[in-house]
Amino acid sequence: MIPRSKPLESLWKFADKQLIKVVTGIRRCGKSTLLEMFQAELKQRRPDANIIKLDFERAEARDVASAKALYSKVAAALSPSRRNYVFLDEIQHVEHFEEAVDSLFARKDADIYITGSNSQLLSGEIATLLSGRHVEIHLQPLSFAEYRSARQSPESVSAVWNEYVKFGGFPYALEFIPDEDAVDTYLEGLFNTIVMKDVIQRKKISDPASLERIVRFLFDNIGNMTTVKAICDALAAGGRKIAPQTVDGYVEGLREAFVVLRADRFDLRGRELLKTGAKYYASDMGLRRHILGGAFRDYGRVLENLVYLELLRRCRNVHVGVLSPYEIDFVSGPEDAREYWQVAASVRDEATLARELRPLQELRDNYPKWLITLDDDPPMDYGGIRQISALDFFLH
Repeated sequence: MIPRSKPLESLWKFADKQLIKVVTGIRRCGKSTLLEMFQAELKQRRPDANIIKLDFERAEARDVASAKALYSKVAAALSPSRRNYVFLDEIQHVEHFEEAVDSLFARKDADIYITGSNSQLLSGEIATLLSGRHVEIHLQPLSFAEYRSARQSPESVSAVWNEYVKFGGFPYALEFIPDEDAVDTYLEGLFNTIVMKDVIQRKKISDPASLERIVRFLFDNIGNMTTVKAICDALAAGGRKIAPQTVDGYVEGLREAFVVLRADRFDLRGRELLKTGAKYYASDMGLRRHILGGAFRDYGRVLENLVYLELLRRCRNVHVGVLSPYEIDFVSGPEDAREYWQVAASVRDEATLARELRPLQELRDNYPKWLITLDDDPPMDYGGIRQISALDFFLH
């Protein structure tokens, strides 16, 4: 098992608190393994714990298809004399599962943990029922620090970085490295499963070919401002006309399955989220490379994508900063602890450095300002704007 210290710390932070712990994330990012690691630690720290676990993607739980059946099965396993810990994995397969979870939570004799591969897990009626009584822990594929730790490679840090960028961070993909064909076969099967089970079936999509084209468009345009109209125009140019509302639904399906993530724009002067335009980022670079094919040629945007994912691991609030006429790649953190981030493959060219610094120089506050690059240079300071190497950022 690959150590996932930060998510484990989050689980322990909320353990035994009167909150439902909800672990979300794209399929095969390690949610089930994370719970297994937590359960192993739980047995050490709480030897008398009564652990109840159900994985709804395995045969032994397929007879539990309704909220009533789920509640009955778990309730029958609860111990009146020991502390109960209930783990419900990929719970979205149970119809109206939220009713069972709500009823179990009301009993107050169990600590509840659930996982799901779809963001709809916490929307609509579910959010209403569980409102104020749950905490979400979002898990992504491996970070670079986790990947490097798992690989234990004698290669240099930069060599492992290039491998990470190429193959991505899905934990099981490491079993096949450095066999690129084997990794791609695994990623193809994974992508097909995600699209079929978590997008096409859930959203009742009748045009899978258009869905695939939209995935390609979003993956090819990471870091670019994207609108539904732009996607429609691109599809029309390829001979496939599709209604804007259909495109919007397909994109939402991809977001709900965590295939892509959206960074909304935040007006730094008006201090509000803007309703139009957003940037989309891929959930994993290996998956992106496999879908688009070929080697990367857009290292700046790939780095930007990976910085966005890393910031999300560290902070829930990450937006694109708008300080008209300038744009700041990312603004992270709450308003009273904000940080600003610019990302560039290289700033050794003076004109490029000036262009990247200018938006940060326009800011009139004292919050931390960072410039992240792939340049293997010592840290620099430009009037309070700190330039650091990407590898240092990802490993610390």
